[in-house]
Amino acid sequence: MNKLIIASPLLLSTFPVSVYADNTLALTPLTVTSTRSQQDSRLVSSTVISRQDIERKQLNNIAQALRGVAGINIANSGGLGKQTSIFMRGTESDHVLVLIDGVRVGSATSGNAAWQNIPISQIDSIEVIRGPKSSLYGADAIGGVIHIHTRNAEASLPAFSPEISVGVGTYGHYKVGAAVNGKYDKAWYSLSASQEETEGFNAREDLYEPDRDGFENYAAAARLGYQFTDWLTMEGHLLYSAGHNQYDGNFDAFGAPTSSSEPHYTDEYTELTYGAKASIQALDFWRIDLAGGESRDESTNYLDGSNNGIFDTHRMSFSALNNFTLAPKHLVSLGYDFQNDKVLSDAGYDKTERYNHAVFIQYQGEFAQNQIALAYRSDFNQQFGQNSTWNASWGYAFDNGILVSASYGTGFKAPTFNELYYPGFGNDNLNPEKSESYEIGVSGEHDFWHWSINGYLTYIDDLIVYDSSIFAPNNISQARIMGLEAMLGGQVYGFDIQANYSALNPESMDSETYGNILPRRAQQTFRLDIDRQFGDASFGTTLNYEGRRFDDLANTKPIDSFVTWDLRAEYEFYEQFTLQGSINNILNTQYQTAAGYNTPGVTVFFNVRYAPPL
Repeated sequence: MNKLIIASPLLLSTFPVSVYADNTLALTPLTVTSTRSQQDSRLVSSTVISRQDIERKQLNNIAQALRGVAGINIANSGGLGKQTSIFMRGTESDHVLVLIDGVRVGSATSGNAAWQNIPISQIDSIEVIRGPKSSLYGADAIGGVIHIHTRNAEASLPAFSPEISVGVGTYGHYKVGAAVNGKYDKAWYSLSASQEETEGFNAREDLYEPDRDGFENYAAAARLGYQFTDWLTMEGHLLYSAGHNQYDGNFDAFGAPTSSSEPHYTDEYTELTYGAKASIQALDFWRIDLAGGESRDESTNYLDGSNNGIFDTHRMSFSALNNFTLAPKHLVSLGYDFQNDKVLSDAGYDKTERYNHAVFIQYQGEFAQNQIALAYRSDFNQQFGQNSTWNASWGYAFDNGILVSASYGTGFKAPTFNELYYPGFGNDNLNPEKSESYEIGVSGEHDFWHWSINGYLTYIDDLIVYDSSIFAPNNISQARIMGLEAMLGGQVYGFDIQANYSALNPESMDSETYGNILPRRAQQTFRLDIDRQFGDASFGTTLNYEGRRFDDLANTKPIDSFVTWDLRAEYEFYEQFTLQGSINNILNTQYQTAAGYNTPGVTVFFNVRYAPPL
């Protein structure tokens, strides 16, 4: 993206380290991705999964953390480390913009982030921002934004704070991790590393590979920052993840291979994200945030030990954001974004590189009890020219903590390199996808409870789907998505309770598939989490329900609904050792989220964490 932009509060969230007037440092990520500024907003539907949530719920991967979150559907192809797709509010899996410490990540060929390769042991928090955010972030944000923050030092930490963890469970699953965080004077740092492996299980039983499909991952992360002056703070960050994954191919779609009767597929992968950011308090009312970085998604596929394709993509991005506080509770943001995607593959793509420039502007203000946010963005894509998007939100806050709100937003998405140019599959006549969304909501924040109900309607023109008549991707005229989300959280009699419910109707409006449900979106989801602390011990449970879905646009491959039930417990010894144990899918439910691909049965995992107070 490359021009001038008037940003919204979403802009500032990309730069979590900041300087304040009292000369203190903000060492933890600002959960303001929805506005790209330090000014958070209740006008945006969002969920934040903290490090405390990850540890308390004993979450072993990102898919487990996001499953059941309002507005999210997940499709997995065979367990830990296998291809994972995340759909937000019924849009496509590549309609979700993914950021890691403010850097745009994802494969330029597929358009998706490699969720299965991002180790949750390196994550500090996950922000889920629902609804179109193209007016702030450009392409890929039709359904929403997911911002992953790697581990960072907390303001209360000493100069040296170590942590070690070891875990083991069913399916030959084990993981080890170590981290050290700290702050000294005006500097802070966070270093962590982990190794994880599982023997897995047979991802598909209906094909030619009666084997266990294992997964191995090595990961490391680092964040270093320093406050040079009262008006300048800088930080660098890195996340590295690599390993190998054994998987089963989809022979139903492409025919049985000829190399052997029992082929073995392996993927050697590397995920690397690194960048730097600077926050400059130029004047009392003017803050400048600069950030740049690169994400690399690199994969080499092997069939029976022979090279079966190299798919490496590099994505470079840069952002410059100016935030002007015109008056208390009145903020104007002006921004510029640049992105360059490059494909390095032996598959023979016709085109392998393109860039995008963008400028945007956003205004946030409050008048009496009214809250307003307006944003406009202009993107210039090297292949598809200029595209404009905008957003308008309004809310009214009552004195009792209840807010009613309404919003409208547009979005666009350029086709991926696979959709355009993959040999024997791509269609270079594709048009960009464009969307418009309407949303109304009501929410409440009270002493011990918070809740919200949101209804939305989204139209997507020229939606890109697989067209079996031409054996390639193609645009359908329109899709319509209607949805309802309800969230409740709070504490009663010492029990922490969280409940999410989503109802979804994502339909094709094209003449040939009119009324059909878009693939792999469950039409109903429900998740209930209950946790209770008893002195040094705690207990918790999660109940998850996902309704019927289809695996194809023709709706000829239905996938049944299912229920899973998880239990967990932990005990803390001497404020140093914490022993954790979990039993997931205790009902041993046999279910699928992608047709033909199995999911784990009863899963037991034990973990010991040692974090001495120094």
